[in-house]
Amino acid sequence: MINRRRVLESWRRFGATVWYLPFGLLLFAGSFLPALHSQGTQLGGLPPRPFDVLAVVAIALECLPLAVRKRWPVVCLALVSLGFAVDQLRGYHSLAGVALPIALVSVGSLLERYRRTTALLFSMAYVPLAVALFWLGSEESPGGPPGETPSGFVTFYLALAFAWGIGTWLRSTRAAEAERRRRVAEDTRAAERARIARELHDVVTHHVTAMVVQAEAARYLTAVPDRLDQTLTAVTDTGRRAITDLRHLLDLLNPDHGTGARTPPVGRLVTLVEQTRQAGQPVEFTEEGAPAESSGSAYLVAHRVVQEALTNALKHAHGSRTSVRVRHSEREITVEVDTDGSGSKGGAPGGSGRGLAGLRERVDVLGGDFSADRQPGGGFAVRARIPAGGLS
Repeated sequence: MINRRRVLESWRRFGATVWYLPFGLLLFAGSFLPALHSQGTQLGGLPPRPFDVLAVVAIALECLPLAVRKRWPVVCLALVSLGFAVDQLRGYHSLAGVALPIALVSVGSLLERYRRTTALLFSMAYVPLAVALFWLGSEESPGGPPGETPSGFVTFYLALAFAWGIGTWLRSTRAAEAERRRRVAEDTRAAERARIARELHDVVTHHVTAMVVQAEAARYLTAVPDRLDQTLTAVTDTGRRAITDLRHLLDLLNPDHGTGARTPPVGRLVTLVEQTRQAGQPVEFTEEGAPAESSGSAYLVAHRVVQEALTNALKHAHGSRTSVRVRHSEREITVEVDTDGSGSKGGAPGGSGRGLAGLRERVDVLGGDFSADRQPGGGFAVRARIPAGGLS
């Protein structure tokens, strides 16, 4: 079986040769067609001369190096320039002269180092060629005007410089595109890291907080074996749920995993509330309606809002009354979580802010509204309006 990666690497390495070798051969053959004789560049005004062995060598130097223009652009330019010089000095004026601007475009586009040095050396080589052609043109027309005026040499040089400029523009465009792709890749990686951090925060913090609260309560229940056993059982169940949710998160991070498992099944909110109650937090839960089939990621975000609010209530207002109200409709999901804030630990259950900031980002992505504020009489209120049928 052919290794696909090797085939692609070979194509990238020799792809330009595969295309430009036939082009060079076609240009080489076309230069010898009688109808195209002396139809190429005529610099210096020398009279056309019939082809000889040296013409074959000059045309070959102009055409065949195009096959290596991508791998060795400077070598290609040097050989093509040599062939072009012989072509013009001998007066062949072959069609192969069009290879010179192609070589210049290649060097300007592909050369990574010593571009200015290469351009300077090419310009320095052009000067003696222009002088020689001007002198030969004057010799061919004694007593009359030279075959080529200095302005003609300058114009031709500017045309070559334009070809070089095209190559430079192609190179800068390619570099800008590579930089854009690099930035997009970095932004994508950063967004993915942020998403993973939010998922880990939501999954781990809630379960671990519940386990810590239950374990602290167990320290005071040694005299009541039945309640101690119930508390330790709750700790064990919470740990198992944490492991299950972590495995679910790892499945989501698997690139081969489908997107359908992102939305928690209906009933997870009830499980979440029951777990919080087992940790010693009195929770009143009301759910109106059922998630719509087109809710997409809205139900997942609603689940995370309730989870974060209950986690903060456990951490900062343990024992305080907490009410959770979730309303489902075809167009949106509304979540309201209120905590009295008069529990054993006191303080507003706002958390460190990282979880709430992550929730705000989740809700904003779906085009909803999110708020988390202190209440005038004490406590904390979390509100979220999440449009259904958002991003899936």
